[in-house]
Formats: sequence, C-alpha cells, structure tokens
Amino acid sequence: MRRFVVAALAVLLSSPALPQTQADPEAATGFTPKPVATGQRHMIVTANPLATDAGLEVLRDGGSAADATIAALLVLNVVEPQSSGIGGGAFALVHGPNGLTSWDARETAPTGANPDMFLEDGEPLPFLEAVRSGRSIGVPGLVALMAELHDRHGVLDWPRLFRPAITLADQGFPVSPRLAGLLERFGDRLAGTDAAAVFLPGGEPLVEGQILRQTELARTLRKIATQGKEAFYLMGLARDIAAAAQRTPRPGTLSSADLAGYQVVERAPVCHPFRGYRVCGMGPPSSGATTVGQILMILDRFKPDELELEEPRLWHLFAEASRLAYADRARYLADEDFVKVPVKGLLDPSYIAERSILLSGFEASVEKAQAGEPPWREGRLYAPALPQDSPGTTHLSVIDETGLAISLTASIETAFGSGRMAGGFLLNNQLTDFSFRPVDGPGLPIANAVASGKRPRSSMAPTIAYLGDTPVVLTGSPGGSRIPEYVAGSLIAILGFERDPAEAAALFHVSQRNRGEVVVEPGTPPAVTDGLRERGHAVTERDMTSGLGIITIRPDGTLLGGADPRREGVAAGD
Repeated sequence: MRRFVVAALAVLLSSPALPQTQADPEAATGFTPKPVATGQRHMIVTANPLATDAGLEVLRDGGSAADATIAALLVLNVVEPQSSGIGGGAFALVHGPNGLTSWDARETAPTGANPDMFLEDGEPLPFLEAVRSGRSIGVPGLVALMAELHDRHGVLDWPRLFRPAITLADQGFPVSPRLAGLLERFGDRLAGTDAAAVFLPGGEPLVEGQILRQTELARTLRKIATQGKEAFYLMGLARDIAAAAQRTPRPGTLSSADLAGYQVVERAPVCHPFRGYRVCGMGPPSSGATTVGQILMILDRFKPDELELEEPRLWHLFAEASRLAYADRARYLADEDFVKVPVKGLLDPSYIAERSILLSGFEASVEKAQAGEPPWREGRLYAPALPQDSPGTTHLSVIDETGLAISLTASIETAFGSGRMAGGFLLNNQLTDFSFRPVDGPGLPIANAVASGKRPRSSMAPTIAYLGDTPVVLTGSPGGSRIPEYVAGSLIAILGFERDPAEAAALFHVSQRNRGEVVVEPGTPPAVTDGLRERGHAVTERDMTSGLGIITIRPDGTLLGGADPRREGVAAGD
C-alpha cells in the first residue's frame, strides 16, 4: 500500500473553538498524519508545497488572507495546471469583519449557447469529444474573483501577489510526481491539442523532475499584474480566449463581449445545523452546501453515542443518506438565476425527517432513491441529470492574523480542461457540467440544461463551520461529484468525533451517490467493508483522490491544519 505524509500544524490565533483528541488513522488506511511545525499568527493549506510557500510568504509580509489566496492561486496555475487556473472559475466563502459572504465566480455559458449545443443528430456527443470542443469553454471567472477579493480585503499591492507565479513560470520548476502521473495518464487525450506543445514536448509527456518553463504564461501574468483584470476581460487576452473557443473542430460561440460582460456574483451562504454547530457553504449553482447539509442533517437524527467513526453502522447510514441527498441533487440543483431551486425546502428539518424515514438503520436500500418533494418547491417538475466525474479541481484554506478566513475551491473541470489554451494557460471545459440533453425521455425539462448566460451545476463545496458566531473549521476538496461526500466526511470526523484536521483529511472515504453501489478506498478497515456487505451493500474498492485542505481553530486559540495525503498538499503557518 502506498504511504503518504500529511502536514499538520498548530498556530496561535485568538478565537475559541473545538476540543481535539488523538486517533490512529494510519492503522485504518495507511495514510500517515504528521505534525511538522508550530507558530503564532496565520495559516494556509493548499494542494502544492510551492503554492503554500507563496501564500505563507505573503502572510509573513503583512498580507491578508485574500492576498495569500491570490498568490497561491496564481502559483497553482503554474505548478498544478491540470486542476485550476485563470482559465477557469471558483467559489469562495469569506469570513470577515462583517460576517460571512460567499462569492460565485463560476463560468457562464456564452450568449450564443443553446440547449442543444451538445447534441448531434439528436444524440449527445461522446463526453471526451465534447470536452475537447470549443463548446465546452465557459467564460472564466477566477481573475474577476481575485480582483474582487483584493478590492475588498487586499493589503499588499496587486502586482506583488503575481511575483512568485511569474518567477516559477519564467525560471521553471521540477515537474511534481502528481503532474507527471496525470500527464502519463492523460497524454493520449492531450495529443493534438494546444496543451501538447507545453506538456508533451517532442510528443512525450513531461516526467517527474523535468523542468517545466512557461514563458507565455509568465507574459500573461505580467499583463494582468500591471493592467489589472481589464487585461483579461477587455483587451487582447479576451480576443485570444474567444479565438481559441471559436476554432474548429466543433467551435464554440464564446466572444470578447461575453468576457467583457462577466460578473462575480455575491450570493447568500447556505447554512444548516450539525451536532450543535452551524455549517455554511455555497448555494446554487453549487450543489455543495445542500448535499453536504442533507447528509449531515440525516445523520444528526441518530444519537452520537451510538456511533463510532470506524465502525460499519455509521458508514452504512452515511451511504444511505448520500443516496437520498444525491437523488435530490440530480433533480433540483442548478443555477438559481434560471431555475427555482428549493434550497430552503431541501434543508427543512421536517423534510429531512420525512426523508429519513426511507432510511433503514440496519440494511441497504435495494433500489436507487427517487427525489423527494421538499416544501417551497415550484409546481414544475424536473427530470434528474447525473454528473460526469472530473479531477480538474483544487482547494485552499487560509486564515490571517486578523481572523479573515477564506475557504475557496477552484477548477478548470476535467484534468487539463478543454486542452485548448490562450496566453499560455489552459481553458476550462466547465460547460460539460451541464446536462447534454435539455429534456429527458418522457419530455420533462432538466433543471441543469444549457442556456445562454447560465452557470452549470457544480459539486464544489468550500465550507466554514461555526460555533455560535465564531468560525471553527474551514474545509473543502476537489474530487468531482464526490466532493460533498468528502467534505461531509471531514466534518463528521472533526465535529462529530473530535479528530484533528490531519486525521480527518487522511480518513478513508465511503461513497454512494445513488449509483447502486458503495465505493470504498483500498485500505478501508475490514470491519467497515465487511459490515457494509453484511448489511446488503454492493461494495467496490477504488482509489478516490480527494484533496482536502482543512484548518480548525481550537478552544485555546491554536490553529491546526491538515492537507490531504492523497495529493501533494501542505499546511504551513507561523
């Protein structure tokens, strides 16, 4: 079994929070949490050590959590290009002096998009052909979000935040094991794309340790550093992005006007109770907060002292709760600017109680769950739409010495996005998160169908949990449609069983998603796997590459950070 090392740190901060206990997740999974440092002021957790270093350097220079977030995101674009970057979008939760805000920087469908654009001869395009087409590219939102965060919470000058990324792009960096592995895995898919020239020099994928230089990306970052977000949305870069999307084969309709019109949207956070805490996340077009919320609220109906973290009954209940939550997710979740999403009804305690009746505490449900009828649901009925899985996402969590806290998940969708590039960066394929069909077989409309200006449904779930009005946990993860399960699992471990964030990040995963089977990771405790089978679940073992980045604030004022051992992430602070 592969063994990993995960970073965990303790950093002083003057806020009350959670008790902690010790545990031994290595015995269960082979993932090894390891404390590495202590400090007194601030912390950042990202999916790559170079990004964490850049964010920490900014914090040491007196920068805010927003400044550190921007610097880290830019470095991630350079060193983890398969997962995120300025050609994609993000969701962010920000706890600041005025409380909690949530920011939607999800990509939008261009003005010329239409409900049938992923159909040919009446049939959906094969997924990978749709990914590589110009039709898959939505208007990127990450640069606009970074500018918004800087305008509201920035301390250091905007150009200063670009320096680490520009240096790494110009001078190069050794290709990491994860990037090399993904290039080997997806090299055939990248052949013939714009990305091939950068990542497959001479037709062969870059290997671990090889120096990757990205001079065109460095030039682009300099433009944005000196000219602001306008360089991206109103100038030559906008024309370059539009041209890349409009190229054959299967050109899209994204235009310079679409980029000029992009807006980050401030939305109301979606909050729900769990074990005496208030857990807040991102509302539609993200399905994150509602799906996490339904799973946790269903589990909250069972007495904590009757469950143990590493025994099968908890994970049986978790799988059954996931089954119900994902059935509702498939039918109801979409961009609330286009579809009436019954968020309040989906998290209503009476509806949760009603749905819980369908859950057996002792045996697996035989059939796939059907969506319920939550209160405040509009009369129009929608058909379910199942998601594709995608590994092209990253998460980071940051707290600065003033208490400004940011939980942010960013993505370009599938690994290496659409494979098309502009200005040296990869362009997203987020529009393949829409349903390829606008209606189902019986003719029912699908809530997550394509529409001009619409934002596709997402699974991203940046989360902040509160005790009273005090933030006590920041968490989030990449992982495609399993993200809500990963985030819910981390919160169960921390809020329900007092595990520290490194232990929570290393905990084994159990996934159901209303797919008719329960997926567990290799190395999951045999008692859990056997117990699930004994309860009638069809159990499959499969790797699940989450990328949790977690910070908790303890009662004595210390910060603890945990980075998921399944990836290359690191927590750091001082």
